[in-house]
Parts: sequence; structure tokens; C-alpha cells
Amino acid sequence: MKFRRKTSASAEPVGAPSTGTPDSTDSAPDPQAAGPYDVADVDLDDLDGPTRIDLGSLLLIPTDGREVRLQVDEKTKEIQSVLIAGPDGALELRAFAAARNADLWAQVRPQVVADVVGRGGKTAEREGRFGTELLCERPVQLPDGTSQVQPQRIIGVNGPRWFLRATLLGAPARSAQAGKSWEDMLALVVVRRGTGAMPPGDVLPVALPDQARRLD
Repeated sequence: MKFRRKTSASAEPVGAPSTGTPDSTDSAPDPQAAGPYDVADVDLDDLDGPTRIDLGSLLLIPTDGREVRLQVDEKTKEIQSVLIAGPDGALELRAFAAARNADLWAQVRPQVVADVVGRGGKTAEREGRFGTELLCERPVQLPDGTSQVQPQRIIGVNGPRWFLRATLLGAPARSAQAGKSWEDMLALVVVRRGTGAMPPGDVLPVALPDQARRLD
């Protein structure tokens, strides 16, 4: 897995234009899906465990052929999200503070729907491996000035005092089969909330890993 920074507040369009509603080929919720995990439930000192990229609030297991990018807001220079990009699509991750035992995903979904519809897009709900998902078709503008409809699958995971929003882009958003390996990667994500007080909805801070700081 390669690592590099990308100065952008949002993920770039990935994959070919959509010709209709994202493929919602039913894949029953997977009872074996244990993650994403809270850091308290993972032994990071286990020498026999997997090597993880430590991004502060998010810890990822490297995957061959996929590149980690940090999405940086051009105005504030703050890291907004983590994008994992591959040849067939991408996965954008954002972690937020939440109140204990709160269902932030239920609160956020109507806001996401209103935003997509307000921009001329379409949304639909379905039950997936991690619970209720949003299937979206969002109009986006390409660097050359043309526009296309970008399919997205937005997954929300409520954790202990945190909320993880995962957005699949490109082929993984259109096809359940193409999304399987991306779902497996998402299920291995570890969230580090931290012990400090934070208002619900605040973005959990993302940091460059040590090896990237040395190269930066």
C-alpha cells in the first residue's frame, strides 16, 4: 500500500459514469462482520498481529495495490478525511466524536439525503453488511469541466463515543461483488477516539504516520 497526501477537501471522481441506480444486488447482512473496531478491543502490541498504518484516529491494515491519501482542505490545511484508492475504486473514511450509545448514523442519514437531492442527485436505502446504507448518485464536475454522475455507497458505523462514515466510490459502489474486498478492508479498520472531551459531530483528528513525516 502506497501513501501520499492529496490537497483536496473531497474525494476525486472515481470510476466510469453511472448509467442508473447503483447495483443493489442483495447481499444479506454478514453476521461475521465484527469490525470496524474500537482501539480498546484490539491488542496493538501483539507482535503476531497485523501491521497497521497509524493515522491517529484511524488505524488501517495495508493492502497491496491500494494507495492511502490524506484529503487536505486547501484553505485550512487541515486533514479532512482518509482516501484509500485502487484501480477499481476508492474508500473514503471520516471518523467523528459521538455521545455514548448515540445513533449518530440515524441522525446523519437525512442530512446526507437532503444534500444529495439538493444537488440534483438520487438516494436509496438498503440493508448491507454493516446495517443501513445509502446508495447515492451524485452529479460531480470533472477537472476538464464536464460532468458525470458518480455512484456512492455510504456506510455508517456507530461505535463507543465515535461514529465512522465510510463512502465507497466507483465499482465498489455499483456492484456488491466488486465491493466485497473493500468491505473486508473496512471491517478491519480500528478507530481511536481518545479520552478528551469533544462535541458530538466533531471530526476526530487524523495525523501523518511517522514514516510519512520523515519523507514529507
